[in-house]
Amino acid sequence: METTHCIVTGDSRSLSKTDDDSVELVVTSPPYPMIEMWDELFSELNPEITASLEAGEGHAAASQMHEELEKVWKEVSRVLIDGGIACINIGDATRKVDGSFRVFQNHSRIINAFEDLGFEPLPELLWRKPVNSGAKFMGSGMLPPNAYVTLEHEYILVFRNGKESRTFEPGSERRYNSAYFWEERNQWFSDVWTDIKGEIQFLERNELRERSAAYPFEIPYRLINMYSVYGDTVLDPFWGTGTTSFAAMVAGRNSVGYELDEEFVQLFEHRVENVPEYSREVVKRRLDEHSEFLEERLSEGKECKYRADNYDFPVTTKQEKPIQFYSVSDIRETEEGYEVSHSPVEDTDVQIEKNKRGGEVASLSDF
Repeated sequence: METTHCIVTGDSRSLSKTDDDSVELVVTSPPYPMIEMWDELFSELNPEITASLEAGEGHAAASQMHEELEKVWKEVSRVLIDGGIACINIGDATRKVDGSFRVFQNHSRIINAFEDLGFEPLPELLWRKPVNSGAKFMGSGMLPPNAYVTLEHEYILVFRNGKESRTFEPGSERRYNSAYFWEERNQWFSDVWTDIKGEIQFLERNELRERSAAYPFEIPYRLINMYSVYGDTVLDPFWGTGTTSFAAMVAGRNSVGYELDEEFVQLFEHRVENVPEYSREVVKRRLDEHSEFLEERLSEGKECKYRADNYDFPVTTKQEKPIQFYSVSDIRETEEGYEVSHSPVEDTDVQIEKNKRGGEVASLSDF
């Protein structure tokens, strides 16, 4: 299997390198309006934002910032296929403007913008970010009534482009091979994720670190597996350090990313060297976790009545039988980004061990 990964240095308010109806999934984390670290970027896009902030007009500044994001959402609507999915990771903002402390509900504004474009909102996800304990004491601390709740979660807003779900040809091999485990479905499709931690971006310069965001690999990787199939194209219009493209490579999808700062693109050249090894680690982790699930299920006296078609281990449901894992075997740099070769993880790579109860448990050898 071959995938391509295009990186465009440019303004995502015009996705000029991306054709209409050419993307199956959008996964992105935009700059958050009214979070101070993004003030400079938004002001470069629209100088009136600086004037609004200096005048203490928080509502006007927030609205102007969202207007810039909405230009991107309009482009997303153009390039996303009918039935395609858009996943937007966003946090609300708390801020004191003109002496008044309040919350700016970024997620609500984005929901309204996507609905205006004809998208159908689907159930959203919340993921809980670790917060420094010292930051929990906002306002009057332990004295009522002027203390404030600390925001410890972010939203992953999920939208479908249009009213109709995406369709596939009967027995689509790439769709059925893209299946995930039953226990992964139960974990991933819960509306609250508490098992994902914020991620430090290891960047070479402090100013680059300040312009990046903690966007853990597990978020785009899960979303890509949940809402796309092998060979689909994933777009990230706010590419940043390239985590979505990194996840798409590991997951066997194509990707397109737009990034204003060329320095982030250059840093990704060093990061991409780790993709083959990391892809093997990710598959190993998923199979090891399936092994633990099987062991626990057997210990409870439960059975798995199906076996995987491509591997000699049991699965819970019939839909899991065609599951096929791939690892990255080769990466080649191109003028527009990268070409990636993916090799199927063969049954000989997956060792079957016997547990104490005589049941079969899967684990992955180094491959």
